[in-house]
Amino acid sequence: MAQVEATTERIIAADAETVFDTLADYSGARAKLLPEHFSEYEVREGGDGEGTLVHWKLQATSKRVRDCLLEVSEPTDGQLVEKDRNSSMVTTWTVTPAGEGSSRAVVTSVWNGAGGIGGFFERTFAPKGLARIYDAVLANLAAETEK
Repeated sequence: MAQVEATTERIIAADAETVFDTLADYSGARAKLLPEHFSEYEVREGGDGEGTLVHWKLQATSKRVRDCLLEVSEPTDGQLVEKDRNSSMVTTWTVTPAGEGSSRAVVTSVWNGAGGIGGFFERTFAPKGLARIYDAVLANLAAETEK
């Protein structure tokens, strides 16, 4: 099994603290940031950053739906890590200052891919598809925080 990785980023015209706080607000703002690929969103514990347990279903393709149960940690300032209890997927959100009143938001997901021909297609197409989904999340994050 090879590790598969998908990364996308965006410069947002809002300060890093505002952007990070919006991302970390699982009980409020986060649900509004999710595009149609996400369903059954539910905060099960916590709701603000570290210690949050959140559930959703992610429909990556018309046939591929992941049932995600994510434990949230904040290993360093400006970073949220979501570890899926149901798979090997780990998603890291990093928000850093990017000049006066702007920030850079980067999201990276890694997981253990399948082997064989299925794994080949997963490594080839999944990163692009997931990057598109997370680009929509970042666009919504920008719209929410650039007010």
